[in-house]
Amino acid sequence: MTSPADPPTGASGQKRLKLLAVTACPTGIAHTYMAAEKLQQAADRLGIDMKVETQGSIGAENVLSDNDVREADGIIIAADKDVDRDRFAGKRVLSVGVSEGISRPEQLIEQVRTAPVQGGGDAGSGGTGPAGGGGGGGRERSVAYKALMNGVSYMIPFVVVGGLLIAISLSLGGHTDPKGGLVIPDDSFWMHVNQIGVIGFTLMVPILSGYIAYAIGDRPALVPGMIGGWIANTGELYDSKAGAGFIGAIVTGFLAGYLVLWIKKVKVPKFVQPIMPIIVIPILATSALGLFFIYVIGKPIAWVFEHLTDWLSGMTGTSAILLGAILGLMIAFDMGGPVNKTAFLFGAGLIATGNQTVMGMCAAAIPVMPLGQGLATLIRKRLYSEQERETGLAALFMGLFGISEGAIPFAAARPAQVIPANMLGGAVAGAIAGLASVEDAVPHGGPIVAVLGAVGGVPMFFVAVAAGTVVTALATVSLVDLSERRRRGVAPLGGAGGPEPVLAGVGAGAGPSAGAGAAASASVPSPVAAAPASAPEVLSGYLTGQTVKVQLDSGDKEAAIREMAGLLARTGKVDDVEELVRTALAREAQGTTGLGEEIAIPHAKTDAVTAPVVGFARSAEGIEWGSLDGTKAKLIFMISVPEAAAGDEHLRILALLSRKLMVTGFRERLVAAPDEAAILEVLREVR
Repeated sequence: MTSPADPPTGASGQKRLKLLAVTACPTGIAHTYMAAEKLQQAADRLGIDMKVETQGSIGAENVLSDNDVREADGIIIAADKDVDRDRFAGKRVLSVGVSEGISRPEQLIEQVRTAPVQGGGDAGSGGTGPAGGGGGGGRERSVAYKALMNGVSYMIPFVVVGGLLIAISLSLGGHTDPKGGLVIPDDSFWMHVNQIGVIGFTLMVPILSGYIAYAIGDRPALVPGMIGGWIANTGELYDSKAGAGFIGAIVTGFLAGYLVLWIKKVKVPKFVQPIMPIIVIPILATSALGLFFIYVIGKPIAWVFEHLTDWLSGMTGTSAILLGAILGLMIAFDMGGPVNKTAFLFGAGLIATGNQTVMGMCAAAIPVMPLGQGLATLIRKRLYSEQERETGLAALFMGLFGISEGAIPFAAARPAQVIPANMLGGAVAGAIAGLASVEDAVPHGGPIVAVLGAVGGVPMFFVAVAAGTVVTALATVSLVDLSERRRRGVAPLGGAGGPEPVLAGVGAGAGPSAGAGAAASASVPSPVAAAPASAPEVLSGYLTGQTVKVQLDSGDKEAAIREMAGLLARTGKVDDVEELVRTALAREAQGTTGLGEEIAIPHAKTDAVTAPVVGFARSAEGIEWGSLDGTKAKLIFMISVPEAAAGDEHLRILALLSRKLMVTGFRERLVAAPDEAAILEVLREVR
């Protein structure tokens, strides 16, 4: 039997080389299937047997069986998400991003022949994590970012569920108490609801840490990551009155992940290998990380807490505006970490002495972060994914009840943009509260304490909260927009919070300012434009003669999306063209829908459309779409579905479309079709 270390070459007299592949992208739609098709085509050209498993949004298809793996000479994983590799133990495994499966399939097939052999339960041979591939600073940064996003995505449900349950219990079952803040009677129904919410919040930090570690070191890193996150959030373990919060969780997550990768490199006897991933690695990594945090990292945290408290005590006689601004900065910095807790406990401790103004400054700053981040998702929707917008609504609700942790998912995902914006808004709120001598008689913050009568100077309290919220929101969208434009190599155009151009005929007299955008706007068909009722239907009726255009007028991506949205509006299935455009652009901000081979498939899931609808248009010159292979998009499909209809049928059609577009002859016929009727006839082949 051929050893995986010495696979057959496929030469005459030897069995054909047999390879397997797994493709997956974060959204599980187009890139997943394009990478699969490219790898399959390359294997066919090279005379190699290949089977490709796709892990798309509709689930895994063409699943690799145990027999497939047993007979395989190597496995290519082209994925930008976690793929379970335990089943490939003893086989050569090459792990790369999904874009490499699209752009260089032949090279991957050549490289897998000499790839490292996957160890039992190992997450990645050669020291790479599940997202890992080669070295290099850019690749390492990509792995780190994906790991962070993995942790944030798993943390968000805990933040939302825990925060909303706490808020509901406080609003319906709580009352103010000078000694205990907002109090819920013991053994009451609402106390039990509150306790369930607290459990969710308690798990939030270790979940963040654990799934960051998991994305780097796979399953063996999950336990040390979670326990490390719990330790980071439990200050009593290292003599601190406050835990390290979500920032500590990010630190422990990365430490656990890379520690596990390092342990995996250690050569051990064969009889030990089977228990390495389930016993040895988790125990060693958990013990080492936990003790390191308690004895090394924890001491500085306790020192910071102690000295910040002393420093604030020395400032009580200074300007109220300055003290309020400093407290606001601290409250907003780490949302539950030592800096935040120092400011909060300092203000709470002074209530007993009769000084309620310091707590008033803190109370005004506490809700600013979740309210500001929630407002940011409303005023600039295109900068945020659908999940982020949903989290933003939950953050707004949490902010009303003084639950600052509602902003943590945003701060964890974009710390360089969100934390400075939070601090700026917190400083504004705290300074205004200090200037107006706002008082708070209970150790809690947010509008809820004012509604329940614990705040003195209520009008100025709300002015401070509103001002801080607006400043946070505007600063956030400005910084996020600037970051996105720099990432895409586009210079900022105007203020980030300014109005966006709307389609002619949709906005009241508004339109794009100049250039290709203006030309595109002028050419957008009216939403009520007529089309032949007898136009043939393809793609299950989602695409009709109404939604086909032989030649786009637009010259850039944003203008093209606007023009395509106007094309879809011909059907009468689009209620809000501008919202459809914003959603499609937000999807582009997550990652290009330019698939290479001169193809782009922008898509949007939004209730701006009342039923699924697909449009197709061509561009003779091509439009720069950030495609993986550098080609300009000349064949552009736009797919839009309402939230309720975004099910398996939509994803199935998108998968079929992606696969069909990989066929050279199909693309050539689509380019050569002289008119709409001919284009529709070619598209009938997609089934």
